[in-house]
Amino acid sequence: MSMKTQRSALLALGLGAGILATAICPSLADGIDEPFRAGYQEALNGKNVVFIPVAQAVDLAQGWFATMKKELEPLGVSVTVRDPNFNSSAGAQAIENLINEKPAVIVVQNPDVQTYAKLLQRAEQAGIFVIQLNMRTSYNSTAFVGVDWVEMGEKLTKSVVKACEGKSGKIAILQGALSAAASAYTLKGIENVLAKNKQISVVSNQAADWDASKAKAITQTVLKQHPDLCGIIGFWDGQDIGTAAAIKEAGMTGKVFLITSGGSEQKGACDMVKSDAYDMYISYNVPDQGRDVSAMIKWLLQSGIKVGTAKGSIYTTLNTVTKANVDGACWTLGK
Repeated sequence: MSMKTQRSALLALGLGAGILATAICPSLADGIDEPFRAGYQEALNGKNVVFIPVAQAVDLAQGWFATMKKELEPLGVSVTVRDPNFNSSAGAQAIENLINEKPAVIVVQNPDVQTYAKLLQRAEQAGIFVIQLNMRTSYNSTAFVGVDWVEMGEKLTKSVVKACEGKSGKIAILQGALSAAASAYTLKGIENVLAKNKQISVVSNQAADWDASKAKAITQTVLKQHPDLCGIIGFWDGQDIGTAAAIKEAGMTGKVFLITSGGSEQKGACDMVKSDAYDMYISYNVPDQGRDVSAMIKWLLQSGIKVGTAKGSIYTTLNTVTKANVDGACWTLGK
């Protein structure tokens, strides 16, 4: 076959394929409907999600709730809150009521590891997905989104150990509520690091119950008893506002290394780092957590899985904030 004949044959083959493709596929100008979009929308539209925080007045809860509403409500999902306002009995009653009301999902921030555990199990037995947020109970529900508190304790303590090099080695620990997961598991992480650093001595280990005034009173006493204290490990920024105030009043800002953690809200975190109230801050970004919870809800509602047949955790990436990287490290409600 000559080159001319070959070219003619290939051209005819190409024209034939083009005619066949045109017959099979619609014009590109007509568009093609995405085949899975309608199912996604139908699975979410009209569903109810209820959030039970420890207290809605706290910036953590406000940030999570705002993010869930932003992510889910445009899809037709109703997102509401039942606020126990630091009253675990009220929170338990809210869960009892929801078991009867049967929303699609309950998102709960637990006050401790036991109070809600059996209730959350009952909720899932009733066909309600339960996502535990940042503080979990002893019951392992469908999903957990939040901090690996053992990792948090290790990060906090390694920073204090470094800050205390060449100093007294005396440190104080200010826990939150003793029965909360964020206290018990963080303390385990602290113990893991201290076991390898015998030069560090804990001169005070007390619970401030997430209360800034209690944290301030405890710190005032510790500083009087141990004026050579080199560091304090705080468990939450909302509490450690009081810790920082006691250090400042004693004229020891910059002398006593204070590290704390939180959801990185601008006023409670970055502004405090900028003012030297906190020497270092371990951040679990609340908007990121809110998006993780929302993504989990979207997946669960369209997955078709039976409640209780899947279990999983999404542990939040922890970031260290200092004066060197404080700009842009925090969020503000409404932005």
